[in-house]
Amino acid sequence: MDWYVYQKDSSPIRRMSGKRRRSRRKYLLLTMLAGVLAAGLLWVAVVFNNINSAATDSPLPKADAGIILGMSMWGDEPSPGLQERLNYGLELYRQGAFSNFIVSGGLDREDYKYTEAEGMRNYLVAHGVPEEVIHLDNKSTSTYENLRFSQNIMQEEGFASAIVITHTFHGTRALEMAEQLGYRQPALAVTESQTMSMLKYKSREILAYTKWKLQQPFL
Repeated sequence: MDWYVYQKDSSPIRRMSGKRRRSRRKYLLLTMLAGVLAAGLLWVAVVFNNINSAATDSPLPKADAGIILGMSMWGDEPSPGLQERLNYGLELYRQGAFSNFIVSGGLDREDYKYTEAEGMRNYLVAHGVPEEVIHLDNKSTSTYENLRFSQNIMQEEGFASAIVITHTFHGTRALEMAEQLGYRQPALAVTESQTMSMLKYKSREILAYTKWKLQQPFL
């Protein structure tokens, strides 16, 4: 039902009906939601491009240490994904890219015998690396802590330079974190995974990268 009011000259002014007001509010709400959705999709596209653009530095500079970022253990053994990072680190070590390892990662489960770092050390020793050149961070529970605690080891050991070793999808965030922490020109070495579902891990990385960008200004 439409309602009318009258001006002093008695000409009617038609007021907007309640139904029309509700329709207008609904339209504005839908427009706002569409804008938010479009912005979200654009952000996902930008992040997806960023995480796919990580590449091993070329040429890769010689460094004091290669930092292998942690990943899950499967019981007493590194998971297949973590073995990929370790194998790539071994390849670079044998090429002379660095002379020391820093392996980083805490305990995945209370019933596990080894931390991620201990599991990585055991794997490297089994593949011929002298134990004295492997330095362990057994406490970290995130990529940021991986890099922060590894940086502490570098300072204690007098290492000036490092190569951060991880998977391609993880490289952009890891490098940004190293730079945020004040690493001196950190190098990046990344490997593609042949064992993990990229749909799963890249989707998770989009969320992790978004969380990182929200936290970054406060660190």
